[in-house]
Amino acid sequence: MPGENLVIVESPAKAKTINKYLGGGFTVLASYGHVRDLPPKDGSVRPDEDFAMDWEPGDRSKKHIDAIAKAAKDAGTIYLATDPDREGEAISWHVQEILKGKRGLAKADFQRVTFNEITKSAVLEAMASPRDINREMVDAYLARRALDYLVGFTLSPVLWRKLPGSKSAGRVQSVALRLVCEREAEIEGFKPREFWSIEAVFRTADGSEFTARLTHLDGRKLDKFGLPDEASAKAAAARIEAGTFAVQSVESKQVRRNPYPPFTTSTLQQEASRKLGFGASQTMRTAQKLYEGVDVGGETVGLITYMRTDGVTLAQEAIAQARRVIGQTFGDAYVPGSPRVYKSKVKNAQEAHEAIRPTDLSRHPDKLPRHLDRDQHRLYELIWKRTMACQMESAVLDQVAVDVAAGDGSVVLRATGSIVKFDGFLKVYEEGRDDPADDEDGAGKRLPPVGKGDAVDRRTVKPEQHFTQPPPRYSEASLVKTMEELGIGRPSTYASILQVLQDREYVRLEKKRFHPEDRGRLVTAFLQSYFNRYVEYDFTANLEEQLDDISGGRIDWKTVLRDFWQAFHAAIEGTKDLTISQVIETLDEELGPHFFPPRPDGSNPRACPSCQSGRLGLKLARNGAFIGCSNYPECRFTRPLEVIDENAAEEAAAYPRALGDDPETGLPVSLRKGPYGFYVQLGEGENGAKPKRASLPKGLPPDDVDLEKALALLALPRDVGTHPETKETITAGIGRYGPYLKHGGAYKSLAADDDVLTIGMNRAVELLADVRQRPVAEPLRELGPHPKDQETINVFKGRYGPYVRHGKVMASLPKSVEVDQITLDQAVELLDAKAAKGGGKKGGARKAAPKKTTAKKAPAKKAGASKATTAKAGTAKA
Repeated sequence: MPGENLVIVESPAKAKTINKYLGGGFTVLASYGHVRDLPPKDGSVRPDEDFAMDWEPGDRSKKHIDAIAKAAKDAGTIYLATDPDREGEAISWHVQEILKGKRGLAKADFQRVTFNEITKSAVLEAMASPRDINREMVDAYLARRALDYLVGFTLSPVLWRKLPGSKSAGRVQSVALRLVCEREAEIEGFKPREFWSIEAVFRTADGSEFTARLTHLDGRKLDKFGLPDEASAKAAAARIEAGTFAVQSVESKQVRRNPYPPFTTSTLQQEASRKLGFGASQTMRTAQKLYEGVDVGGETVGLITYMRTDGVTLAQEAIAQARRVIGQTFGDAYVPGSPRVYKSKVKNAQEAHEAIRPTDLSRHPDKLPRHLDRDQHRLYELIWKRTMACQMESAVLDQVAVDVAAGDGSVVLRATGSIVKFDGFLKVYEEGRDDPADDEDGAGKRLPPVGKGDAVDRRTVKPEQHFTQPPPRYSEASLVKTMEELGIGRPSTYASILQVLQDREYVRLEKKRFHPEDRGRLVTAFLQSYFNRYVEYDFTANLEEQLDDISGGRIDWKTVLRDFWQAFHAAIEGTKDLTISQVIETLDEELGPHFFPPRPDGSNPRACPSCQSGRLGLKLARNGAFIGCSNYPECRFTRPLEVIDENAAEEAAAYPRALGDDPETGLPVSLRKGPYGFYVQLGEGENGAKPKRASLPKGLPPDDVDLEKALALLALPRDVGTHPETKETITAGIGRYGPYLKHGGAYKSLAADDDVLTIGMNRAVELLADVRQRPVAEPLRELGPHPKDQETINVFKGRYGPYVRHGKVMASLPKSVEVDQITLDQAVELLDAKAAKGGGKKGGARKAAPKKTTAKKAPAKKAGASKATTAKAGTAKA
């Protein structure tokens, strides 16, 4: 029976924890996240009706809403206890709106409660101080949701029509993609610059050695490029080798390093990436579990505070506890004289919540390994250490700089060192760096005791060549950091943004660095060419500021939407008459330096390697972009949309290679290289017909192919002979998986040392003798005839579990249905559903269905952006 009071939270884990704290008189139910959303179709947000919005429950939400509604009918008070941010406020608002529409609940007593940590004291305190739903926070959510919908469902169809092969655009996603693409363009356009440095090893009177670097030459301070080439470096080295040296000066100073602020969402993602190797999504999933509650010694308790925040403040009781634990654990010397207070320097920081910290700092990570899995423990330890360190005393370092000069002062070298005099917060925590080689103060490098005027003996001199390096590609940590600094998006959105970019195949994560895919570069170039304002960093950040103003009650949310939509709709309308040929021309010019970089030999990188007279350029087809020749259809040279390296370019320039003419047809035979390897081709194809081609078998070097071998390959498959037993013809050919023999319905792949062009009857019969007919699977059960054609439906055991089969249609049994329980009617229903989706033989059917849907729907809507959204609603949602 439901309790007198009903508490609604987002997740079952959170519900379980809170239920233990509240005890009798309360029923705690989970909404399982958002209970409704904008339908993924045209018209869900209607600007012409003052931005009216339609909402509908998700397929999985109905049963949860029904359970909540049933419990609400007998509840005295309904407490909405979702997360303390805009999303949490929105979930509570949605639940309240749905329940108010139910019979008997219109006048129900709704109360909003929030807590920053799921501990008993925090929950009970929140329940004692309820409030109404914050309408300004809900308005900010509505504005953000409407903006994202209008951009995604209006701009994405423009992409589909004008840039085939692209998938979607998003208000924040597209700006993040631009960051990755622009960084890649910087790297590609980077020209390395040579410079040299010189280090020398000196020995003191007591035999100690230290290393110094050349800093001054002939009274001139050397900058980074002071020694630009080998000649100048060798000349400087000779000067050092010829001189006698003494200590010119010794500078010593004491510096203090202060600890870093406690974690926000973005800094947690950055550090977890650097130190633990976690992706942003993995970090947030793990933190969510720590926040919602973990069983520790028979008690379910939330171990950290709310993990979606850009605030760096700590509650006074947390600071007091941290100082207490620091003194008990490390001693009073590690406790600063006064508590540390932090303020965010991040653009647009809301400072709405505390920083991320353990709910109880006395709960040391060493006590928790048996209660947490490995990822949870490592993340908790990271948060605990960072929180402790932020309230510890500063580290004190002694920095020393020693200048060593030649007798006439014309050559000066400097040695630096830094010694930790008091470790302070470094005893617990030091922030990671994207480049581990970075050492901001040379901590740990000691110098021998020397005094001004001390003679030192030069030992070795080492000139070293360097080249300037391009900026590094973004890691997850550095991309999140940059987005935060620019004010793009919000902490709760970073993980999903990075995931969407990868899911759409706009970027790939390789060796923990983001590389833009060519598809992503096309989309970015298109948006910058035709919708540049909406992918500008300042524009996106200013929009975030307006959303903050909405949540603060300083501006009306519909005013923001009206201002945005007026300009955005005009930009969309401006692309109506834009032709694909114009898009191709623009993108070809924009991306030309990327796809056709200059060649070292000065030759034209756009020259067609096939016809020699054509110009290579960007082409768009139904399934995406590719590189093609301007002489199409006379020249049909194509290559995938990718940058080829110089070796590949030289190799491509050597093909096609003429081998001679076919004596039967008189057509030229050529050897060519395609995206999938080498092949031979007969003629060029006439009247749009595809010319005859044959791939080279593995093991046949291209240089060994002459006219005779090419004609033999083009003649495949060939008859080897008649099998002596079956009297059926044996043929040899090259298929999708390489050279093979065919005898009746049986196939046999050829070994590496068998030549498909010369294999004879004896060897063919020997190989085919090993081929056995595939055994026919015996059905586990016979269910009966299908009502449509009376063909028997059987149950079989498959590799991935039992399935029913009718003709060529197969359908897996649900896990809840046993083999001996499935009925004929259930089987017919499963098979009909599979057939309706295009289900046939296992393997290709499941992938083929979405392609058919896309092909039919996309061209059907030509009336404009709003209608096109319906055709691809599922894609645009992302």
